[in-house]
Amino acid sequence: MQAAEPTSVLPGIDVLLRDSLHLVAGLRIGLITNPSGMDAHGTSTIDRLHGHPDVALSRLFAPEHGLRATAGEGRLIEDSIDPGTGLPVTSIYYAGSKRAPTQDDLADLDAVVFDMQDVGARYYTYIYSMALSMEAAGQAGIPFIVLDRPNPIGGLVQGNVLDPAFATFVGLYPIPMRHGMTPGELARLFAGAFGIEVDLAVVPVEGWTAASRFDATGLPWVAPSPNMPDLTSALHYPGTCLFEGTNLSVGRGTTRPFQQVGAPWLDAEDLAAGLNALALPGVRFEPVRFTPVDPTDGKWAGQDVAGVRFVETDPAAYDPTHAAVAALVAARAQDPAQWDWNSTHFDRLAGTDRLRTAIDGGTPGTELTDGWDEERAVFVALARPYRLYPR
Repeated sequence: MQAAEPTSVLPGIDVLLRDSLHLVAGLRIGLITNPSGMDAHGTSTIDRLHGHPDVALSRLFAPEHGLRATAGEGRLIEDSIDPGTGLPVTSIYYAGSKRAPTQDDLADLDAVVFDMQDVGARYYTYIYSMALSMEAAGQAGIPFIVLDRPNPIGGLVQGNVLDPAFATFVGLYPIPMRHGMTPGELARLFAGAFGIEVDLAVVPVEGWTAASRFDATGLPWVAPSPNMPDLTSALHYPGTCLFEGTNLSVGRGTTRPFQQVGAPWLDAEDLAAGLNALALPGVRFEPVRFTPVDPTDGKWAGQDVAGVRFVETDPAAYDPTHAAVAALVAARAQDPAQWDWNSTHFDRLAGTDRLRTAIDGGTPGTELTDGWDEERAVFVALARPYRLYPR
């Protein structure tokens, strides 16, 4: 990968090494990261810390998708040795139950550092790897340091707030579908509002505001997971990820994951026309056909799929969560007999069973999101003291 051009936006790793080195100097460090953890010029945080004379990088921790972010979703990650540094790589996505460092993993460390790119949606496991690792560090009595990164889709807050009764590893805390926060801000929220006890430090991004998206930062984009190849997929993900809980493809196994949804029985032209007739702000729907090739979700592999592509037309107006709800209703209505929910998975993504049951019950689309504004208002007030960047 070529180095990025100089940028005025500096992620936390650059700020740490420029003026906050005291947080890690002389300490044995464990680093939670993947290829999205890098400096403003595209050099990995692993290399920056391993090569620094004042830092004792001692252990790497691998989250879902692995240290190189190439493993499919849900695939368990094994412990290993990093060939580039010779450091031990300890999985925190292993054996179905391990989701954070154990106390034995932390016994020879003085601090834990987190540096990975989040995508701005509630259902993305890296922020919960962070939260559970914060708990583990707190129990071990060692500091936890977040090297912050921009929220790639900006600071808008959209969608519903998770009902704690539906808390899982894809939605651990009552935050919105599109939370509008950075990893560092979320860490502060998790500690300050949700009770994680840990000695927390956040090294902030320099030169970023919550009104900016990733394409305005000048920073290099590296896919944080295999099906997040670009910013466009991230922009739609807070909405289209809900289709993971149905038998529709979300475009895995294509070049546009999370930008399109479909199934063999759908009428693409009719579906797109019906959704466009709703005149949802900031988005249009294009009829598409695509063929998933070795999709990691196994949906419709090698089959011709018809559906719609979500195309953002106005970033300030677009709400991917509302667009996805409209598409869920319209796609199900085309052929209810062939539609299928993975109810457990859909409900844990939606953070409630009310959305699914309301769709099944024929609740008008305009009523399905009733109450979401009030839920978000409570969250925005709760989160305000933990924010770090101008909005």
